[in-house]
Amino acid sequence: MTAKEPLPFDPIDRAAGLWAERVGPSTVMGAVTSVMRVQQILQSAVDGALKPHGLTFARFEALVLLHFARTGRLPMRVMGERLQLHPTSVTNIVDRLEADGLVKRLPHPTDRRTTLVEITEDGQRRREQATEAVMAIDFGLEGLTERQVRSLTELLAKVRKAAGDFA
Repeated sequence: MTAKEPLPFDPIDRAAGLWAERVGPSTVMGAVTSVMRVQQILQSAVDGALKPHGLTFARFEALVLLHFARTGRLPMRVMGERLQLHPTSVTNIVDRLEADGLVKRLPHPTDRRTTLVEITEDGQRRREQATEAVMAIDFGLEGLTERQVRSLTELLAKVRKAAGDFA
């Protein structure tokens, strides 16, 4: 059996049934396992769409964030806050984007301790191409209507809020 052939049954549903028999209530276990599996599916789809553009999802998100900034530049600290990443991760992302000529570091005009990151013209072109690629596959969320996607987003926001992602 290849990885692309679907199983003749839902393995998460089967696991939930066994969990209910042997451990206890399985509703939450089934939901969490489903979310984890969907995360794998989405990651694979998005990675596949971004790979031809030489980007990972983290680098793509950084380019999009800079594109959304009024001036096309942001302090690295702000990038970390908005992307919800540790400063070391932001540095690694910016290092890779800078090596590819997609962003450049600039000194802050009034704060010597702050480094700004600015998207380049090449970065804007790559972001635009990559955006088209991920939108063409609906970011991997095939099979859902727009209304279902909105409902899913609302439900997941409740989990994120309860975890302290935002107030």
